[in-house]
Amino acid sequence: MNLIEKLYTFIIFLAVIIGLSIGQVELIRANAESFIVPILVAMLYITFLQIPIEEIWIAFKNIKFTYTSIIINFVWTPILAWLLALGFLGDNPALYIGFIMLMVTPCTDWYLIFTGIAKGNVALSTAILPLNLILQVILLPIYLLIFGGTTGVIEFSFLMDSILIALFLPLVLAFLTKMVLRNKQQLRDNLISNLSVLPIIFLSLAIVAMFASQGQLLLDNLDLMWQITIPILLFFIINFVVGQKVGQLMKFPYKDRASLGLTTLARNSPIALAIAMTAFPDQPLIALTLVIGPLLELPILAIVTQLLLFISKDKQTS
Repeated sequence: MNLIEKLYTFIIFLAVIIGLSIGQVELIRANAESFIVPILVAMLYITFLQIPIEEIWIAFKNIKFTYTSIIINFVWTPILAWLLALGFLGDNPALYIGFIMLMVTPCTDWYLIFTGIAKGNVALSTAILPLNLILQVILLPIYLLIFGGTTGVIEFSFLMDSILIALFLPLVLAFLTKMVLRNKQQLRDNLISNLSVLPIIFLSLAIVAMFASQGQLLLDNLDLMWQITIPILLFFIINFVVGQKVGQLMKFPYKDRASLGLTTLARNSPIALAIAMTAFPDQPLIALTLVIGPLLELPILAIVTQLLLFISKDKQTS
């Protein structure tokens, strides 16, 4: 884990503060929004470039783990997110949509770091990553229409345009780049290595721009942060228990069970945030939910890794 990854939560928090501060200048506030989409497209292009999408077939070698992970991530988790959103956020459509967007997109990056810390099966978690990415890109608009279509916030045509711009464009560009460099492995590895820190930087810049353009509205709704915190915490608690119980039921060894737990806990806030900023530019409270998410998620994942290590040691001594 490099220094920027270690400081991820602090960097996101700092980006929020900077955005709110510079947003007090009228000229910046009026023009900040125009920078958001280009920054996010660049961020996702580099993110997708680092993911071995062409190796997606590897995930199917461990059929048992793959279908268990997919069922939890793409069947159980959306239902859980919907129930929590109904129970806690039903009276606020923007928070409702933001919460669902956050929870139906499995992580495609830092969960590998926490899997390694927890002494889980990193190779297995890496194998499932490209499949998680492809499925969430395909299923996200479907989840939004199923669970959020009655809120009045979602316009189908605008949502699809945003997904084409914010997701499929960088995904296709990343795939074409890999095709061009497929016979130049050293150059490709060097390129990916040199660009590896940029997604976090670009995400931070997008958050700065978003809070600069919409900061005052968000400051007027700070009380909503507490409203979204409760379902987020409940999501992680419930899914941690479910992941461990399912892993035991499937008779996974500790390493695979740790991988399952973190694969089904960590969420992909950058992808969800990219869609929120492009599909719902007039609904900043949706993006607020997706910014609060990682501020809570990373400390929670750090606690979960220690809890998993404790469980592992306890089983070894018993």
